[in-house]
Amino acid sequence: MATTAQDVRTIALSLPDSSEKPAWGMPTFRVGGKIFAALADDDTSIGVKCPKEERAGLIAAEPEKFFIRAGHDDNYAWLRVRLEAVEDAAELRAILTDSWLQAAPKRLAAAHPELTAGGTGGEPGEG
Repeated sequence: MATTAQDVRTIALSLPDSSEKPAWGMPTFRVGGKIFAALADDDTSIGVKCPKEERAGLIAAEPEKFFIRAGHDDNYAWLRVRLEAVEDAAELRAILTDSWLQAAPKRLAAAHPELTAGGTGGEPGEG
């Protein structure tokens, strides 16, 4: 069963000190004032933080799942994820957690070692 926008919202808001705030007409999820995930306006994909040097490998490995919007994401450490291609809630949690860890203040991330102890499953930003 494909993951949904509601799954994104539930998991994103379950991460420590996360909040939802609209921006550019779509829901964004933040920690420490920084966006770590954003739902597309059609609820079919999300944007997450991902180091630019890791994007090409992820896209090449799973082009049905990962992509960037040319002309929009080129200069940002950002990757898009098609929700229909995400295997399950556990994979979605791994993707969102990894993005959260990249955006969270270091002290906050350090206070939650359970989020880094094998918890991101090789998804965006890990590797």
